[in-house]
Amino acid sequence: MSALPEPYLPMYTDADPYPLIVLEGTSGIGKSTLACRLAERLDATTLHTLSTPQVEWTSSVNDRLRSLPQFAFYLSGVLHTSDRIRQARAHGPVVADRYVSSVIACHAAVHRVPVDAVTELRRPFRQYLTVPTRTYYLSCSTAALRRRLATKTDVNKDDTDLLTVPDRLPRLLDNFARVAEDDVTAVWLDTDDQSPEQLADQIATDLERTLAKPHRHRRRHP
Repeated sequence: MSALPEPYLPMYTDADPYPLIVLEGTSGIGKSTLACRLAERLDATTLHTLSTPQVEWTSSVNDRLRSLPQFAFYLSGVLHTSDRIRQARAHGPVVADRYVSSVIACHAAVHRVPVDAVTELRRPFRQYLTVPTRTYYLSCSTAALRRRLATKTDVNKDDTDLLTVPDRLPRLLDNFARVAEDDVTAVWLDTDDQSPEQLADQIATDLERTLAKPHRHRRRHP
């Protein structure tokens, strides 16, 4: 990380860390529930991409800031989360509910800009962001997603916009697919007719193989 000045280097290193498992996908698809199951199974720490203090400012940021300052805000959240991940990985596995892919895919969808343009904005900070062991991209049918969002108890404006803003959902799904294409840690999981326990079983099995064979090829979107 010699390209970064000394004050900008991470406080913690990634040397011989425990695994970092990232769950990605649209709101309502089941990331938080699955994160809890995995944390129980792996005795892992769970983190969300935006934590304190950023999570307390999201509404104001989304309402008042223009596109580029918004991205800078969410990027700061990911950088802060990366610090927290490094610290937590010194003691055990970490399960992250969203990470870099969500910031790129969601920002590009909301502001209708190409994924590659958002990825380029992140490039100067790429060295700072700790790399996941595996990133599991959760997918399901649109009908199943609508049912899950209908039962979501903490619905926010982003959740509502997902189904009411024209083209928001297909644009977001396309963006996740585009981001995953360039993600060497990507694994796609179809969550239709799968319980959180079944998905946790699949992830645990895949993770065991990944840790045993660190150079195996990634799975591609079916």
